[in-house]
Order: sequence, then structure tokens, then C-alpha cells
Amino acid sequence: MTVELIERNIILKDGHEIEAAENAPCVIEEAKKGTIAHGILAAHDEKDANEEMLHLRFDALASHDITYVGIIQTAKASGLNTFPVPYILTNCHNSLCAVGGTINEDDHAFGFSAAKKYGGIYVPPHLAVIHSYIREAWAGCGSMILGSDSHTRYGALGTLGVGEGGGELVKQLLSQRYDIACPRVLSVYMEGSPQPWVGPMDVALALIGAVYRNGFAKNAVLEFTGPGIAALSAEFRNAIDVMTTETACWSSIWETDKTIRDYLAIHGRDKDYRELKPAQYAYYDGMIKISLDRIRPMIALPFHPSNVYELDEFLKNPGDILRQLEKDSAEIFGKQVELGLLEKIDSQNRVHVDQGIIAGCAGGTFDNIMTAMEIISGNTTHHSNFALSVYPGSQSIYLELARNGALASLAASGAVVKTAFCGPCFGAGDVPVNKGFSIRHTTRNFPYREGSNPKGGQIASVALMDSRSIAATAKNGGILCSAETVRNSGKNSYTYHFDDAPYKTRVYNGAGRPDSTVQLCYGPNIADWPSMEALGENLLLKIVSFITDPVTTTDELIPSGETSSYRSNPQALAEFTLSRKDPGYVDRAKAVRDKKIAEELDAVRDACVKLLTSSSAGFVTEDIQIASAIFAVKPGDGSAREQAASCQRVLGGRANFANEYATKRYKSNLINWGLIPFSIKDKPPFINGDYIFIPSVKALIKGEKTSAETYVIRPAPGKAENCGSFVLASPELNSAERELLLAGSLINYNYGKVKHND
Repeated sequence: MTVELIERNIILKDGHEIEAAENAPCVIEEAKKGTIAHGILAAHDEKDANEEMLHLRFDALASHDITYVGIIQTAKASGLNTFPVPYILTNCHNSLCAVGGTINEDDHAFGFSAAKKYGGIYVPPHLAVIHSYIREAWAGCGSMILGSDSHTRYGALGTLGVGEGGGELVKQLLSQRYDIACPRVLSVYMEGSPQPWVGPMDVALALIGAVYRNGFAKNAVLEFTGPGIAALSAEFRNAIDVMTTETACWSSIWETDKTIRDYLAIHGRDKDYRELKPAQYAYYDGMIKISLDRIRPMIALPFHPSNVYELDEFLKNPGDILRQLEKDSAEIFGKQVELGLLEKIDSQNRVHVDQGIIAGCAGGTFDNIMTAMEIISGNTTHHSNFALSVYPGSQSIYLELARNGALASLAASGAVVKTAFCGPCFGAGDVPVNKGFSIRHTTRNFPYREGSNPKGGQIASVALMDSRSIAATAKNGGILCSAETVRNSGKNSYTYHFDDAPYKTRVYNGAGRPDSTVQLCYGPNIADWPSMEALGENLLLKIVSFITDPVTTTDELIPSGETSSYRSNPQALAEFTLSRKDPGYVDRAKAVRDKKIAEELDAVRDACVKLLTSSSAGFVTEDIQIASAIFAVKPGDGSAREQAASCQRVLGGRANFANEYATKRYKSNLINWGLIPFSIKDKPPFINGDYIFIPSVKALIKGEKTSAETYVIRPAPGKAENCGSFVLASPELNSAERELLLAGSLINYNYGKVKHND
């Protein structure tokens, strides 16, 4: 078995010998302290004695230009004076001024002024993608970094990286803490060595395919251990590590060794190295055992990185697999668009590809690009219908490729080498042709993240593959094939000479040196947050979107790509909310927010008042707060973007109802923006357009009661019908989260504290 899941508590002895926890010759409570993760978390925890919750402070923060304006604006509204820890502002998402005139560059000017005013680090556009820069300049052994991007993963370098929505970074900027229950820690135990034609994406996809759908790794720390690690270069580890986000884990950490010491030394950071390894006895909540030597080249077909096949398995029978994919597409998008993938199969049962991309924090590493170059070298991409683009992760990598001749070799082969940019990961660069098929060594292949617009009759498909097999396909003239077919698939490790000249000449490092005299530079699209009211005594929610898809991604809640330029304007961005999934949502939500359905609301409110006055519980009848809400089966998979929640709040939302929340970070985003994350176990007892009345909701959120009798009221012309009640459980909340929801948002909470202190 390539990936084996051990669903029981286990003990690692000396990092290698595996025993069932109950049979181990050690004290279990002490062994729980023996993981690498425990040591790092304990060093960053400010919890009181015997408290199970963690209260964490991070060593550094990182954001890109889609998120940092909103974060700084939120923190500023809450009393920000200086950045208390290094805050790195990178510019790798809105680097192309394709939408909205000057507004992308206006955001960059704002970021530069904020770095000078508050004491931050500013990395100009095209210099590095966010995670490549952090690896090269900041990640070190034993530290913790919080980023406003879901792929914040630096575990291979000994750093616990956590990707969250902007609200959590705001808290750190205000010297508040990140609260979380102690996470499960799973051992990812690696054995053997990968074949030369197998790359880090192949390993990552094998891992994701084994654990995503069953939730095995959800919200856990993945701790990479075992003898197989020694066979992997630092960049190979980094490229696996960044993809752990797609397992739905919370964070990741790896053993460190001479390979990592050398990597840090090459980047001029010897002092940031220390050996990390489990104690003699280390307790894990389960294990993922990976046999590296048995992994084959892989492919993740649309529409998720977990839709994994061995590439050879797919190529033996592409027709049946793609036919099923077409059916899945019809369920997602309806029959108005067709993938057209069956048209890619020729009479010889070969699959033709339109485009290849090697890019970003996952694909744009030096080793990946060098290996691709070696495979293609001396060949061409053959015909005009196939295009290959390569995006090095940083300008320093680009510089080394230029000096060692790889850049010239790639260009001569027909590949186009571009500057550092995250666009291919979220649909803002190299958008394929309609019904095109693109193979990518990037992070995600969710719907829409390739830049198409199915609602407008456009569709394109992305499959994730390793750069080695992408290069082999390019060498094969765009006919899909595995790197195993070319055999000369590279050394998987190349000599790298890091030159920080691009950073020395362009990066502004004002960490610890704020200048309060600097004025923030505002462009016309940068807007303040609208006012948000505190939670009322009784809550009346109209369901304005009802989504029954198995999973709803953050890309569907608020689109990437075409909306990126509006991320600094809450009202403008909110107009795009759910536009790909439920185009009528915005108007329905605004109608509730702006009380444009007064007659209906009056009838429903009257029904609520009758319920309150007929009750013997002594409810307050004067305060019935009216807002909107959505239902989704499992919302929040994917990106950390807080706008998936904040846009709902701007439109007057106050709650989500869900069977399950896909990630902790989406649930945190909801809470930070005053949206209550209600959970319902079974099919909801309401439909779209119904009102949900929750009497004494404050008591429910305060924890004064564990559940509430909740009423479903259905409007009809001139009247409102009471359709019965159901028991709504109080969300699982810690004390800080309760306060945020009661205040109505993180901004309100902090403003109230500042006002009270004054």
C-alpha cells in the first residue's frame, strides 16, 4: 500500500519504532509532550495553568495584496499604533492591473505606506510569491508564522505555519491571542526513496487522495517523521508541505536535519537552524504511513486535489473516467456548459492537453524548474495548440536560472518564463481556452480557479500534476504522459546559489522602526468598513440562499480572479458574493438589510411577537433584530479569505446554517465578522425564503443555555405562517468567540474596549 492510514493512537520510539500506545513502555502524558508540534506550541502558548485551550502569539505575520489592505484597515479602526511583530506584506496576487484601472497599484502604494508607518516589511510586485519569500527570508526552526493565505505552510523548514482569515491577523496586530483547542497531532511516517521520475506533487497528491474525503487529517497537525525524509531535498519537502493545506489539516511540521541546515545556510540564515525531532517517546493520535518508493506519477482531475488517480491508470482508461467527470460537471454547473474533455481523446486513445503551467509556491521551486528543464532540454513543445508557462517562485530563483543557462534552455524549447506571480493558482493568469484542458503544478484545481466563467457559458478544466510529468507532456507535443516514460527525469536535487540582491535593492524592511508621521496612501477604491450593530436579544433571520452541494468552496462564496481588484472596497466586493453559485443572493440579502420588503417583514415580525408574548419564559418583545442568513451543507473549503464571511456581513448577514464547516479558518472568519456558525445535524426544517426566529439568542451565545426552541415562519402574501419549531443547539464557542459574536464583529469588540479604556 502506497499510503496507509493507522487509525489508532501510536507511539514512536526514537523517531522510528512504531508501537500501539497501550503497549508502549512509557507514561502516555509525557509522551504527548514528545512531539515536535507540542514543543513549538508550548513555547508560543500563554495559557493559564491546567487550561486545555491554547492562547498563541506568533513570531511573524504574512499577507499578500488581496488581503493586507482590509486587515490593516480593520486593525486601524480598532486602535492599531505599530506592528508588534514583523509583518510581511507581499504583492503577488494583484500584480497585474487587469481590472479597475489604477486600483491594484493603489493598494500597493497603501501597503508601502503602511509598512513605513507601522514598521513592516514590503515586498514589491513580481519579486516573490508570498510563501517563496517567507521560506527564503523568514521561516526558521521552532518558530510560528500566521498568514492570511490558506497555503501558509513552512513545516519543512521547522516552522509551524497557519493560514487564517484576516481577523486572526488583526488580533495579533493588536497584541491579542490566537485561541484554539489543542489540535490532534498525526505522524506522517515516510519510508523509502522516491523514483527519479516522481516529484513532490506526486507524493502530495497521494497523501491528499488518502485523507481528504474521509476527514482523517481535518484540523490536525501533520508531523512528518521517518527515515524517508532523509532522501528528500529541502525544496522537495517544501513542495510537499505547501500542499498539506489540501488535506484540511491545521498545520504541519517536519523533522529537521543537515539538509535543512544547509538550506538555511545557503540563504544566509545559519542562526535560524536547530535540530527538531520527536522525543524518545512521542505520542500521536494516528499515523499516515507513506512508502515513497511505491508512489507513481499522479494526476488530480477536476474539481479538487483529492480527485486523484495514478497517471498510468488514468491513461489506460481515459474515456470512462472523463465521461463520469462530464456527468459530475453537469451536476455542478447544469447542462448549459460542457467540459469537452472527451474531445481531447484521439483515435489512438491518447489525451491531448492545451496548456501546461509550472508556478508559484508549489511548482515554482528551483528544483522543480531545473528538473523540467532537463526533461525538455533539446526538444520543443512541438505544436501551437500546446503552451507551457513557467513562473519561478522568486526573483532570486529567476536570477539563478538566468545565470546557469536554464532560462535560455527553457525559452529555446518554447516555454515562456514569467516573473513571480500567484495568478495561475486563482484564475488571474494564463486562463485556458474555452473547453481547454490545462495541467498544472500549482496548488488547486477547484472550479473557476482557472479563470473561466461557467455562468457565462465558459468552462475550462485543470488537472494537477508534478512538473516532471508536465515537462514530459510538453516534450511529447502536448500528448499527456507520465515522467516515467522519459526516464531521464532529473536528479531531484540541483546546486543552488542564492543571491539576495533583488531583495536588497527592492524590499523595504522597517520591522521595529515605525514612523508615525507617515500618512497612509489611499486610492479611490480603498474604503472603510460599514458600521455593524451588536447582537440583539432576539434574532429573526431570513434564509436568502440555500445551497445543497456537498461542499461549497470559498471561491464560490466570494470569487477569486475577477474580484481581486475590489478586495479593498467592502461594499464593491460584496456585490460579487455568491455570484457564481447563487446570482440572486445579493439582491435578496440587500432587500432584508435595507428593509425593502417591509410588508413581508411586518407580517413575520407580528408572528414573532405573538410567539414571544404567548410564552411564559418572559422574553423581551421590544427587540427583534432582523438580518439574513445562508444554509450550505459544508461551506468554507479552500482559501483562507475572510471576504467569504465579511461580504455576507456587509450585506446584512448574521449567521450561517450548515451540517458541517469545512475548515476551522472559515468558522473563525464567520465569528470575527459577527456571523453565528450554527450547525444542524440533519436536513434543515426550512427552505429558501423562510424566516428563522431565535428568541433569546443572546442567552444562547453567552452560553447561559445549550439550546433554543427555534421557529420557522414562512411568508405568504399579506400574512406569515408558523411552520413549527426545532431545537437549535448553541454553537461550540470559547469565551473570546462569544464576546465577538455579542459585540457584532471584531471591529466592534475592539472599538468597545478602546472606548471603555478611554
